[in-house]
Amino acid sequence: MPKYDRMVIKLSGEALAGEGRFGISRDKITSLAAEIGEVVRAGVRLGLVVGGGNFFRGLDAAAREMDRVTADQMGMLATILNALALQDALEKAGVETRVMTALSVRQVAEPYIHRRALRHLEKGRTVIFAGGTSNPFFSTDTAAALRALEMRAQIVAKATRVDGVYDKDPEKHPDARFYPEISFDEVLTGSLGVMDATAVAMCRDNNLPILVFNLNIPGNIMRVAMGEPIGTLIH
Repeated sequence: MPKYDRMVIKLSGEALAGEGRFGISRDKITSLAAEIGEVVRAGVRLGLVVGGGNFFRGLDAAAREMDRVTADQMGMLATILNALALQDALEKAGVETRVMTALSVRQVAEPYIHRRALRHLEKGRTVIFAGGTSNPFFSTDTAAALRALEMRAQIVAKATRVDGVYDKDPEKHPDARFYPEISFDEVLTGSLGVMDATAVAMCRDNNLPILVFNLNIPGNIMRVAMGEPIGTLIH
């Protein structure tokens, strides 16, 4: 039996790109949809928040000469592209899915309405939240924390390329120390950078735990849902 009845998972845009780090990898998104489908069929009500960094990120070098508001809006539009691609893969995997976006694009996705999103989850539909918060200067990490609180999720899980939280970048430093558990305040005061500080503070203030885990290990999404001791628990 799953440990969590309701979860929100934050997926980076790069997670959909696979090894290419740009665009969408059909193989990656298909395997990801299959894993998500197993979790949904196990009875977990699932919300997904997707980033847009595989197309455009407001803080990247390409956006440096742009107005920050414009750059962030472009990043929000990129999340909608990813959400539609993920919806297509999930529907093909037999998962009933709705895309809801805080940035209104009515021809392709539902506008985010809190009560409607809750109703979708109650009916067993997986909801993909796109468009960030619709506000510039806020990351999709913050959107994930916000949606998790609004959807009454028991945990927000952040999918990454590494096993969890370290004291420094483990891809650059082989001696990096891994934390199986860590407090919200330690993440914030240590500037560990695993998640946007606004998102961590929001979860701390509302007692919502965060689990940081490695998406690249097959079966890890189910392990998170089952409450197995993987990744780093921030609480």
